[in-house]
Amino acid sequence: MTTRDDNKTRLDALRVEIERRNPAQPEFHQAVHEVLETLAAVLTARPEYAEPGLIERLCEPERQVIFRVPWQDDQGRVHVNRGFRVEFNSALGPYKGGLRFHPSVNLGVIKFLGFEQVFKNALTGLGIGGGKGGSDFDPHGRSDTEIMRFCQSFMTELYRHIGEHTDVPAGDIGVGGREIGYLFGQYRRITNRWEAGVLTGKGTGWGGSAIRPEATGYGSVLFAAAMLRERGEDLQGQTAVVSGSGNVAIYTVEKLLALGANPLTCSDSTGYVIDDKGIDVELLKQVKEVERGRVSDYAERRGASARFVPGGRVWEVPADIALPSATQNELDENDAATLVRNGVKAVAEGANMPTTPEAVHLFQRAGVAFGPGKAANAGGVAVSALEMAQNHARTAWTPNRVEEELARIMNDIHTTCHETAARYGAPGDYVTGANIAGFERVADAMLAQGLI
Repeated sequence: MTTRDDNKTRLDALRVEIERRNPAQPEFHQAVHEVLETLAAVLTARPEYAEPGLIERLCEPERQVIFRVPWQDDQGRVHVNRGFRVEFNSALGPYKGGLRFHPSVNLGVIKFLGFEQVFKNALTGLGIGGGKGGSDFDPHGRSDTEIMRFCQSFMTELYRHIGEHTDVPAGDIGVGGREIGYLFGQYRRITNRWEAGVLTGKGTGWGGSAIRPEATGYGSVLFAAAMLRERGEDLQGQTAVVSGSGNVAIYTVEKLLALGANPLTCSDSTGYVIDDKGIDVELLKQVKEVERGRVSDYAERRGASARFVPGGRVWEVPADIALPSATQNELDENDAATLVRNGVKAVAEGANMPTTPEAVHLFQRAGVAFGPGKAANAGGVAVSALEMAQNHARTAWTPNRVEEELARIMNDIHTTCHETAARYGAPGDYVTGANIAGFERVADAMLAQGLI
């Protein structure tokens, strides 16, 4: 009989091989390692998962598409960016995952995001596979017409790889309602089809779902609340630090306020704001969503309660709850140590892998409730799947119905992660619970469908 140590040795060897075959992709290596280090107990308890090639197939994308994206700016200059779509695993349903437009985008980043998406989507229980895409295009400072030209060029290649039964992209960093509109328009123009289910995050007047912009931020707060309830507490009266000031961060702040918590911070690449009265979410929306300004503008207009800290670390602000909602690896071991010293009780990841492995382990050793992104920020893709369901039925649900469904899904994800961790001897370890629960659902489907 294969022992747990035997399986750990096998998984360590597989990790080394994956790093060899995927050089210079540290984010992808990090995401794979985080999952593999939790699976030895599963392979021991469920020997059918040790079937040769199963985990190897799970760690290899089914398809990787890289393409050129030429476009012209308002001065007539031609630019050439690189586009990506990694269709990672479709055992549970069509590939589903966002598009990211940011200068940091490369193949390794997209593969890490796609790999995480496989497990996140499995946890929702909504029959969607995992994928991710994007470009190294930087939309910051570009005019609407430049962004439209870029999106049209991007979709001119991407359209041949997607479809409502094949691959359904959505938004991510740098891709909001404006970009989704331009992408959908070009898809419709090229294909001559009103295929509403091909993209999610659309406007509510033309196939989008209520609560979709809010869903990721709302969901991470709901997951944090569930972790606190497990410990006999709730969010009422708790202070919170939130990083970022984009879509996820804004609606994280909004939901914290709705549940009686006090969000103290927001941030961007220039620094962070601390607001002693709590973040004014309507002012933040005006500055970031309408004016596309900086958080320093928020501080200037908020008054005496707010101050801007240029280049600072938002995690130095004492609070009960931390919700990293900006980007990957933004919270390191030193930040975690500061948060622990300041008495943080729970951390819920609104962004994808925003906490380094060293920081995660520190939180766990300190007894802090830690909700990994594949569980805590699954609300966005969950409502995207609900948008797909509405598109298939040619109907639109009320905001109340969508929000009730989101709350149910996030509660179910929390319960699944909590119970799975306990079942495998790691009570309270949401990282282990999320990884194993997502893995079991995908692996069962892969085994049932044969060697493909």
